[in-house]
Amino acid sequence: MTLETPNDCGASCTCGPPARSRLLSINVGPPQFSATADPGAHAVRQAEVPPGRFLMGDSSGDGNHGDGEEPRHPITLDGFSIDATTVTNDDFSRFAEETGYRTEAEVFGYSAVFHLAITAAESDIMGPAARTPWWVGVKGADWRHPGGRLSDVDGDGFGRHPAVHVSWNDAIAYCEWAGRRLPTEAEWEYAARGGLDAATYPWGDDAPDAGGWRANIWQGRFPHDNSLDDGYLTTAPADSFAPNGYGLHQAVGNVWEWCQDWFSAGYYRDSPSFSPTGPSTGTERVLRGGSYLCHDSYCNRYRNSARSRNTPDSSMGNAGFRTVAR
Repeated sequence: MTLETPNDCGASCTCGPPARSRLLSINVGPPQFSATADPGAHAVRQAEVPPGRFLMGDSSGDGNHGDGEEPRHPITLDGFSIDATTVTNDDFSRFAEETGYRTEAEVFGYSAVFHLAITAAESDIMGPAARTPWWVGVKGADWRHPGGRLSDVDGDGFGRHPAVHVSWNDAIAYCEWAGRRLPTEAEWEYAARGGLDAATYPWGDDAPDAGGWRANIWQGRFPHDNSLDDGYLTTAPADSFAPNGYGLHQAVGNVWEWCQDWFSAGYYRDSPSFSPTGPSTGTERVLRGGSYLCHDSYCNRYRNSARSRNTPDSSMGNAGFRTVAR
C-alpha cells in the first residue's frame, strides 16, 4: 500500500475519519434498538458547567477552509452536566451486555482502522479508503476489537480507554439506555473552553507540549512516523492529562466526539444566540475535538473551535462520545 503525506486539509480533515461509503457501500440502515432508559447505569463522573455567555467560533485565525468556524458569534446557554470523560470501553460494555446491542460496525462487519493500528489477519484487510489511504477497512474491527479481530479491549487497562468504532447512531442508542443525550455543538464548545472564552485550547493558548504534554495528538511525520512523545500511538485512557477549568478531560485530542447537531458550514451565519441546536436537516453529524492523529503541521483540529463531520452510520478507530444530562 502506498501512503501519501498530506499537505493540505482542504474541506475535510486528513486525520479525520472516512465516511463508511468511502470504505464500502452497504446500505442496511441503522441497527434496530429498543431499551428502557436506566439513568443509574451511566457511571461516568460529571462536570458541572455553569450558565453563561461565550463567543463561539475561531478566535486564533487558524480555522480551516470549509469547516465553517466563522463568524464568531455570541451564544448564551443554561447550565448543564456533562461527562468529565468520553464514554469508556467499561461504560459501553455495561450497555452492550445489558441490552444485547450490536453496533453498526458489528452489523456491517467492518470499520475504519488507522494503518499503523491494524491487528488483523491479512484476509480481513479490505483496503484503503479513497483519498485517505492511511484509513483501512478492516473486517471484524469494532469497539471490542479496535485494531481488528486479533485485538480486544480486555486487560491492560483498555477498559478506561474511550469506546471507539461507535457511530452517531450507536451513541444515540447508548444515550437512550442511559437517559442521557449528546451535547449540542454549542454546549460542547462552551464546556471544552472551561471558562477561557477566547483561548485556542481548553488549557489556554500554550502549545500542547509546553511544560509537558496536555493532549494526545500526533508527533512526527504523518502518517508514517509517530515518535510517541506523549506516550500513545492511538487512544489514551479517557482521564489522562489534566482537566480543564470545568473538569473535562481531553476535550481535544485522543478521540473525536459526536455531537447532536447536523453539520452545515454556513450555520454560524444564522445561528440563534440562545441554545442553538444546529440545522434542522442534513446528511452529516458534527464531530468535535480532534484525535490522536491530529498535528498542527497538517491538521490542527485539536482546537476548541475546530469542527468536523461524518455520516451518522460511520465508525472509526478515533471517534467516540460523551453525554449530557437531559
